[in-house]
Amino acid sequence: MSASTATAGSLFMVAAPSGAGKSTLVNALLAQEPAIKLSISYTTRPPRPGEQDGREYHFTTVEDFLARKAQGEFLESAEVHGNYYGTSRVLIERQMQAGTDILLEIDWQGTQQVKKQFPDAVRIFILPPSIPALEERLKKRGQDEPHIITRRILAAGGEMAHAPEFEYVIINQEFAIALAELNAVVKATRCRFPQQASRNAALFAQLGIHANP
Repeated sequence: MSASTATAGSLFMVAAPSGAGKSTLVNALLAQEPAIKLSISYTTRPPRPGEQDGREYHFTTVEDFLARKAQGEFLESAEVHGNYYGTSRVLIERQMQAGTDILLEIDWQGTQQVKKQFPDAVRIFILPPSIPALEERLKKRGQDEPHIITRRILAAGGEMAHAPEFEYVIINQEFAIALAELNAVVKATRCRFPQQASRNAALFAQLGIHANP
């Protein structure tokens, strides 16, 4: 599928520094919007407590990941904090053509790669209200050793420097407000002309509305 091909489904990319609350916001959005499907990425990162293969990620080895990458299986891939992450291209394209909205939890490097191939993809960056708040959230999460937390905080500045590349920025200070803003972006995107025309082709034809008048 070419990048210029209109699809009924939209592609959303959500990025944030570790600890900004990206996953919590995304999970809440998915609970409210069952029509959106989360793209499950491949990663060489070890599973965290409670994570299951095929649910949070497809966990794999470095060797397997690099072999898949060499075969062109990934829409995007990146190395983050010493681990590889990649997104399956075929599944995403198939779901979008069928009218399903797809959401990627992704890093800023990945958004650049995807945007080149899907210029209509919507990028959303989640910001913390402050660096101290980011550090506190990472500590409360209890998933990383102190030296990992320090590394993530140091990396956050460089990651947030790419926020200007995104179409939307949401500051996650009050969770309910941030979730409402994320939901608003989704609803507005579904009202864009290409998506409406693709979802309602018969109506548009009946009304004499054409994509390229």
